[in-house]
Amino acid sequence: MRSVRIVLWVAVVCMALILGWLTFEMSRSKQQIAEGPFGVPFQLVSQTGEPITEKAFQQKPTALFFGFTHCPEVCPTTLFEMNGWLHKVDPDGTKINAYFITVDPERDSPELLKTYVSNVTDRVTGISGPPDRVAEVIKGFRVYARKVPVDEKNPSGDYTMDHTASVFLLNNGGRFSGTISYGENPDTALKKLENLIKG
Repeated sequence: MRSVRIVLWVAVVCMALILGWLTFEMSRSKQQIAEGPFGVPFQLVSQTGEPITEKAFQQKPTALFFGFTHCPEVCPTTLFEMNGWLHKVDPDGTKINAYFITVDPERDSPELLKTYVSNVTDRVTGISGPPDRVAEVIKGFRVYARKVPVDEKNPSGDYTMDHTASVFLLNNGGRFSGTISYGENPDTALKKLENLIKG
């Protein structure tokens, strides 16, 4: 009986240590998000073919969306909404930057992104690059993205992408400020962008 109690106490102590470590790691992660630039360093390509790095997200308040050009609804809708919001909160285009990073670099070349994005807005810059580098950025920005065959039973067919549908908001310096959810109330979205610009 005594040995059972000892085993139970050891188990309780181990659980307490594990929970303490997890709490510490979560609080450290939140602190890193709050204090430092969000995401990871990267070297990708803008829609004009020019190199672009994470420094672009640190020059001004930034709205950042991850999507792909073959997206049937979420991406074109979000780009259209972003265009309207940005023209309202920053008519001159001098106070906030906006970017569209592909989650499908195998199909989304910089040239294709330029055509796709510019058909909807003049206020958002497309970003692509080698698939392995784009994958690092997706992971580093804590974005969900997964290739899904159109017909799960026919993997050789064409595919679509499941992905995070929120717009990430980064303040001046590139620190995480919040998100605008897909389908969010337009007035709420505008207020978030206004607050982002004000700092």
